[in-house]
Amino acid sequence: MTDTFRFFLVQANPSLGDIAGNAAKALEFWQRGRAAGADLVALTEMFITGYQTQDLILKPAFHQEAIRAIEDLAQACADGPALGIGGPVLQNGRLFNGYYILEGGQVSARVLKHHLPNDAVFDEKRLFSSADVTGPYVVKGVRIGTPICEDAWHPDVAETLAETGAEILLIPNGSPYHRGKPNLRLNLMVERVVETGLPLIYLNMVGGQDDQVFDGSSMVLNRGGKLALQMPQFDEVAELVTFRRGAEGWQADQGQIAAIPPIGEADYRACVMGLGDYMRKSGFSKAVLGLSGGIDSAIVAAIAADALGAENVHCVMLPSEYTSQHSLEDAAEVARLLGARLDTVSIVGARGAVGDALAHVFQGTEPGVTEENIQSRLRGVMLMGISNKFGGLLLTTGNKSEVAVGYCTIYGDMNGGYNPIKDMYKTRVFLTARWRNENHRPWMKGPAGPVMPERVITKPPSAELRPDQRDDDSLPPYEVLDAILEGLIENDLSVADLVAQGFPRETVKRVEHLVYISEWKRFQSAPGVRLTQKAFWLDRRYPMVNRWRDGSGA
Repeated sequence: MTDTFRFFLVQANPSLGDIAGNAAKALEFWQRGRAAGADLVALTEMFITGYQTQDLILKPAFHQEAIRAIEDLAQACADGPALGIGGPVLQNGRLFNGYYILEGGQVSARVLKHHLPNDAVFDEKRLFSSADVTGPYVVKGVRIGTPICEDAWHPDVAETLAETGAEILLIPNGSPYHRGKPNLRLNLMVERVVETGLPLIYLNMVGGQDDQVFDGSSMVLNRGGKLALQMPQFDEVAELVTFRRGAEGWQADQGQIAAIPPIGEADYRACVMGLGDYMRKSGFSKAVLGLSGGIDSAIVAAIAADALGAENVHCVMLPSEYTSQHSLEDAAEVARLLGARLDTVSIVGARGAVGDALAHVFQGTEPGVTEENIQSRLRGVMLMGISNKFGGLLLTTGNKSEVAVGYCTIYGDMNGGYNPIKDMYKTRVFLTARWRNENHRPWMKGPAGPVMPERVITKPPSAELRPDQRDDDSLPPYEVLDAILEGLIENDLSVADLVAQGFPRETVKRVEHLVYISEWKRFQSAPGVRLTQKAFWLDRRYPMVNRWRDGSGA
């Protein structure tokens, strides 16, 4: 009877659609596991394709290529440990989210996912068939049960596996980050261990894919829910874990317990990883952004420098006659502190030319928001021109507060291919800027020390599109606005609920109205990093045309 069993647990970053590259990566980790003396090298959910595939997985040529790649891997990994890898399974004309066990040159077992998540960012019922729950598979005499991701968030699959003889649970995941997710996973996995009496491996992928960031945080739990291993959040790592059989069953040797960073740091790391992977996996190496002297563009510049290196960040200041001297100074200081390139391109001449061209059409009207928006759109045109000419991805810099209420100009400051702070409210932008000024980590490619002047953080926010303009001329103070937005968006509170909390009804109704009438703008906005459970796009899906308003709280 086997008394020890060694897992080589791979917390890695696949690239969606790069089937050959993911297979090569899997083979490399398998070779490392073989050298380490592993019995089973384990990769994560849908590793061969990358995750989430969305409707791409429905394309027969795609899922058939992925299946062939797994079959080829089985032959390449014939002489050594078993390999566990996630990928699509096609059976009787039905497509499943599956987990393959490759051993001895062939596919020795396939596990099919039973519970298909169909909420938040997941649409798996649209893509896959639900499979019946099956029993464990055997590797070197050890019976291993594999609930796939969502299967472990419900008690029935793990309980069935325990009842049919599983000795260890190995759970491959594609679980994306949101605030508080590591603790949520830990609590649920402790429940599975307590319910089944079995030790458990929770193995999660890392890396950015579109708006989602997979944060790893893989773990091993022994009986009673005792943490035997905690892999670091966001890092691509692999660990050899030895299980030993005793009188009460299998138990993992104690390994490292990596600290899970606090939410402020985790959010910033997610923004850096999300931007870096979006660019790398899309083929971009350089970023362009408009640097206004304000806090939003400053924090985006810092995120870009930390993701790409400051030498790959091209900042552009686009002043008008309304741009203050302190904005010019602050933008220059941000670029200097980061070590990024800064060019200044005035929009005054272009604005005059557009004004002259439209003068006969606008004759008899008063200047207003239209003229302000022209300034923003001219900046967007110039930034897109620089992006096109030099091949850098244009980043847009609107925070969640602005995106929520439409305090942004379509085809102007909303221009860009990615927005790292799209899911970060303005009040949290301030906190994040202070955190970055006070902290530096090895994963940051930007410089240590303060990268934003104190004045950028403390001065009243302004779009500077007219004389003496301030954001709070048009919006409630951000601490009030964000509290109302969090109530309406994150918590789905009613107007009456917010009035009961002490907010003036007219303010709440105005914010609610702005949120609903701005849906069309968000529909056209750049993707951005998901930090919450109500990020704009897949988490929160509202109609663009909507005449309903909440009449409560009167």
